[in-house]
Amino acid sequence: MAVKKRTRVAPTSKRRAAGGMAAAPQDLGAIRRRIDAIDAQIQTLIGERARIAHEVGSSKRAAGTAEFYRPEREAEVLAGVIARNDGPLSDEEMVRLFREIMSACLAQQQPLKVGFLGPEGTFTQQAVLKHFGHSVRALPLASISEVFAEVESKAADFGVVPIENSTEGTVNHTVDQFLTSPLKICGEVELRVHQHLMARSLGLKSVRRVVSHQQSLAQCRQWLDAHLPKVELVPVASNAEAARRARDEEGTAAIAGEAAAEVYSLKVLAEEIEDRPDNSTRFLIVGRKLLAPSGRDRTTLLVSAADVGGPGALLKLLEPLAEQKVNLTRLESRPSQRKKWDYVFFLDVDGHADDPPLRTALAVLKSRASLFRVLGSYPRAIL
Repeated sequence: MAVKKRTRVAPTSKRRAAGGMAAAPQDLGAIRRRIDAIDAQIQTLIGERARIAHEVGSSKRAAGTAEFYRPEREAEVLAGVIARNDGPLSDEEMVRLFREIMSACLAQQQPLKVGFLGPEGTFTQQAVLKHFGHSVRALPLASISEVFAEVESKAADFGVVPIENSTEGTVNHTVDQFLTSPLKICGEVELRVHQHLMARSLGLKSVRRVVSHQQSLAQCRQWLDAHLPKVELVPVASNAEAARRARDEEGTAAIAGEAAAEVYSLKVLAEEIEDRPDNSTRFLIVGRKLLAPSGRDRTTLLVSAADVGGPGALLKLLEPLAEQKVNLTRLESRPSQRKKWDYVFFLDVDGHADDPPLRTALAVLKSRASLFRVLGSYPRAIL
């Protein structure tokens, strides 16, 4: 049996002696001067980028082009940011920094007006800022239908609306808007949702009712049953409205995001009370035009099999996707609003409608469907 030779590790002091003296700590002043020099370079480059963005805007105006914001182009830039990132900052941090730079530079051309389900302090507002940055003009609106109406009338360039939650599923009001609206889906945002209980008071014992959006109440059902089993639960139109009521009403607590506590000067009584630690909400960006491919896209379809007839009607619609190896990621049915017991289907699939496999599948699907609309081919959420 062979005996392994053991390697003896020299004491630290001897290793240092063999390899030379350890480097002396750097002078803190010298380090700060290096940081200052790098900051100056960064600022110069950002200024140069802003000037070039202004030139792009001038060129577009001269050419008669009104489209200053291109979601597919932004997705391409951010994908490059992630590909180049070697740390130590995370991909998420790098993307956030570049979004703000791009947002500020775009504002040199033309500030975007973005409608969202308000009022201020909602998760939808957070989705706006995550996707567009802080240099846009965010317009809080009273309802999802009003968001669609503002974009349709061109009072807003884009709108942001919730579409589904990982715990509670689809936001049906948003889905139903697409039955009659001509708007297209231009992007999506995924937001990690933390729910907090907040009020004017300092303790749970003074809480007589809890108000929040129905989705938020449902996302915190187990926590409420365990800690506030006897209080009244009151659904309202938005979490921001709930926070406003908690500010104005004695004995009322709200479930909302951290931003709402700051906006309405409330005390957080309990943090992160959502039942699932991975609780997330997906939001859609709605606009007026279909987009070109970005290289990492999702397509949403509205179809109906009502006139196909016979058993397996839905299967006949889905077969072309399977044959072309197109990945179906979501299937939702909703009443068509045309007649009773008549339904339409919303489908999410990977890829852009102009990609050859999906284009082939959609041509066959369209020939089999009584209703067929591409609601959008858009960049998938980045982080």
